[in-house]
Amino acid sequence: MIQPSSYTSICRFGILFFVLFLHISFVNAQSKVEQLSDSQVEAFYNRAQASGMSEMQIEQAALAQGFTLSDIALMRQRINKVQAKSSKSSNGAVIDSVVVPRQQMGQALSVKQKTVVLKDTIAVFGANMFNTPSLSFEPNLRIATPKNYQLGPDDELIVEIFGNSSNSYRLKVSPEGTVKIPDLAPVYVSGLSVEDAKDKIVARLRQIYGGLGGGGSSAVVNLGNIRSIKVTITGEAARPGTYTVSSLATAFNALYLCGGPNENGTYRKIRVIRNNKLIRTIDLYDFLLRADQADNVLLQDQDMIHIPFYESRVTLTGEVKRPAIYEVKEGEMLQSIIAAAGSYTGQAYRSFLTLRRVTDKERQLINVSEVELATFKPQNGDIYGVSKILDRFQNRVQVSGAVFRPGEYALDDKLTTLKQLITKADGLREDAFKQRVLIHREKENLDPEILAVDIEKILTGENPDVVLRRQDSVVVKSNKQLRQDYFVTIVGEINRAGDVRYEQNMTVSDLIAQAGGFTEGAIGSRIEIARRVREDNANVDEKYDVEIIPLKIDRLLRLNANDALFTLQPYDIVYVRKSPRYEAQRGAIIAGEVNYPGAYAIVNNADRLNKLIERAGGIKSSGYLPGAVLRRNGERVAVDIQAILENPSVEGNLLIENGDSLFIPERSEVVRIAGAVLNPSVVNYAKGSGFQEYLSQAGGFGERARKRSVYVTYANGYTDRTRKFLFFNIYPKITPGATITVPFKPDNTNRSDLTGPVILSFLGTITIAIATLLR
Repeated sequence: MIQPSSYTSICRFGILFFVLFLHISFVNAQSKVEQLSDSQVEAFYNRAQASGMSEMQIEQAALAQGFTLSDIALMRQRINKVQAKSSKSSNGAVIDSVVVPRQQMGQALSVKQKTVVLKDTIAVFGANMFNTPSLSFEPNLRIATPKNYQLGPDDELIVEIFGNSSNSYRLKVSPEGTVKIPDLAPVYVSGLSVEDAKDKIVARLRQIYGGLGGGGSSAVVNLGNIRSIKVTITGEAARPGTYTVSSLATAFNALYLCGGPNENGTYRKIRVIRNNKLIRTIDLYDFLLRADQADNVLLQDQDMIHIPFYESRVTLTGEVKRPAIYEVKEGEMLQSIIAAAGSYTGQAYRSFLTLRRVTDKERQLINVSEVELATFKPQNGDIYGVSKILDRFQNRVQVSGAVFRPGEYALDDKLTTLKQLITKADGLREDAFKQRVLIHREKENLDPEILAVDIEKILTGENPDVVLRRQDSVVVKSNKQLRQDYFVTIVGEINRAGDVRYEQNMTVSDLIAQAGGFTEGAIGSRIEIARRVREDNANVDEKYDVEIIPLKIDRLLRLNANDALFTLQPYDIVYVRKSPRYEAQRGAIIAGEVNYPGAYAIVNNADRLNKLIERAGGIKSSGYLPGAVLRRNGERVAVDIQAILENPSVEGNLLIENGDSLFIPERSEVVRIAGAVLNPSVVNYAKGSGFQEYLSQAGGFGERARKRSVYVTYANGYTDRTRKFLFFNIYPKITPGATITVPFKPDNTNRSDLTGPVILSFLGTITIAIATLLR
């Protein structure tokens, strides 16, 4: 399908389609144009795109085959008709004219950025224009055609005819400099402006359109796709060479493509040469500093740009807005270089600049005063430094602390004394400590000194005023700054215990209210206050370090005369006691084989295990008392419930604690054998069977079994060990639910080589001892 954007190219290939269909096998030389289907015309169009013949050659070939100009015109009409149908089917309307973006014929070289610096310290001014990735000096192809633009080969002209007659042509300038209008002789346009070419083309079109340019029809000629041109860049360019650019490209476009001047290239004397003649000398500083594009000339094919070596460069550092390396032209003074750097920063010391200059033999240091800038001539290699002003004030005094407007003030004719400074700061605050105000001062040798004055007497006129000096710093302390922070503390049965800021006339009730009030168990009749003993407190016995004051407080914290009589002092500690009969509910859990398992409250501190079992309705007949388990704080506690129930006065009848858990299991019918046996297992309990029988069921002792250390853990948590009588081991009794544990001996595999020497040493010692006794 032919795209609408291709419609404006139909005229260029109209004749080409006609010649192509002469060579198709299914259409002979006698076929008529009207007999061709739309699909065949479209196929011819596609083949025409692959042809390399010029329009002139195609037309000559068609005429040589016996076709007339009317046949060629008819073919062009068929192509227009097919295109119109295609445009209508895709867009819903017939397109008579399509505006196509202007394109450059050819590709420009991509630019690889490279910053030009001197010794990797400071950049050459202007280099950033060619080293900014986001900046692209590409020609704008959408602008109106410049009036001085000269047509050349490969340019394209778009001719639109409207009015009584309607048609459009896209005419490409041939290498011979002509454009060919179908059915008309070529028109020579090379070297002409678009306006001049329009006059010649319209004059030629009048041969077909008689009323063109009159009242019935009009024509518009615009520049379509533009040609590419060759520009050569030589000299000290970052990438010298020949570049293909748009015919709308300017000198700046070409300089950007080549990366601009290299580290030795000039920015101020770039030469544009055309036909071996210098047509322009470019000073990039005019564009960079003043946005002047007078030097940005339009390039032509075979133009040359030559970048010579720079002649003079200077370096400007320090407190200027744009420190950089600047190129100096003949006749320029230092003042113009500072202007190119954007002038001074706000912190610059302007009285003089420091110049480091290279002479024939050595370096030279020169101070250039501000008045010399307009007449001082820079030299190549100069390095100018602009210093920063001193970080000090010539007339500053400061006041801080207990004044209403602390800060910095200017020492002048209206402010010379301390009293005037306090007045300027809107006076002293109410909490100011007036008896000693400190003035921090610098001596002539800059050593610090301090001066203390009584500001109260100065303000009342009793003492003379103090004359201030530059850099004086006046500090007015507040009363709070000269003492510890005042606070009181409350602890005990209070909702928010801790420190509270002390306030004058604060009572205990005030403190309790600020601390969130009493807890539920607090008692107001047993409050104590611990107070620090001071030298002026003569009522306290010398043997006491702290004074204890008992107090009674209404729990409702109601205001009364007694409450107001006693006020707190800084650093008092108030203790609030708990009622002796107040206790938070505590509980224990009993589960298993009891009649009423569940959670039970602990009535008092004398509640024991037997009482808990009684309140649970006693033990069921299925309960196995020797297996009862008591857990406290997650740990197992061994108890003998059967002995407790038989005799509640036994020591094993423990007091119940909050969170205790007692479990009465059913009778267990198994015995567990674990540890250093051949087959650790769980076996059925057999009444009357002893340790040896159960050991046999586990396969007997292992190789590393410690036979004399066997122990049994019973279901209720009690443990019994193996006992020794003469040469016999007496093993514990086995009951249902018991666990037999055979410990392992230490692994002495790595120490076997020491066994022999140890035994020999022991036998030797015994032999010596026996011999001694016999003597």
